[in-house]
Amino acid sequence: MEKGFNSDIQVKGVQYHVQTEDWGPIKPFIVSQVFCSGAIVKSIKITYEEVLKEGPRSDARAVRLALRQQHQEILDLLISGQLLR
Repeated sequence: MEKGFNSDIQVKGVQYHVQTEDWGPIKPFIVSQVFCSGAIVKSIKITYEEVLKEGPRSDARAVRLALRQQHQEILDLLISGQLLR
């Protein structure tokens, strides 16, 4: 199981914390949560099957790459204002 990524980001004067983690092969999900003032304001839960369409779902490198991509996509959506509409 991969640990995940954490980022603190400020958008339009508001501080957010973004956390993306792998729940592992028993619970095969990659989950991103966006926090503001300690509260979850958005949660995105995607199955391994959705993000690891090619190759084995137990490949640690593939899971790590999927984690990184999902985390970056969440950050990009947050910055662009598309995530919290």
